[in-house]
Amino acid sequence: MLLFISAVKLIAEIALLALAGQWILGLLAGQKRDQNIFYQILQQVGRPFVLVARLVTPRKVVLERHLPLVAFLLLAFLWVGITLFKVSHCLKIGVQLCQ
Repeated sequence: MLLFISAVKLIAEIALLALAGQWILGLLAGQKRDQNIFYQILQQVGRPFVLVARLVTPRKVVLERHLPLVAFLLLAFLWVGITLFKVSHCLKIGVQLCQ
């Protein structure tokens, strides 16, 4: 169970960092961000989570350009929740087993 919790937390962390990196690189690159190879790589890493955000949110309320932000917020809430669950699980089974 601890391995599953850690794996979900790691996937959320990777996706959060990819979306944050994509946002920062988009700010730095400006209008030419779509031609930047690193921006495209980060976009590919975050794409599955943006698609999930599209499925969860109503199409008429959330604009397409806001989907990465929605995905980031959903992943942030997931990360906080899974971190709290991991802490409670470690307290339940014993801290020695979680190291």
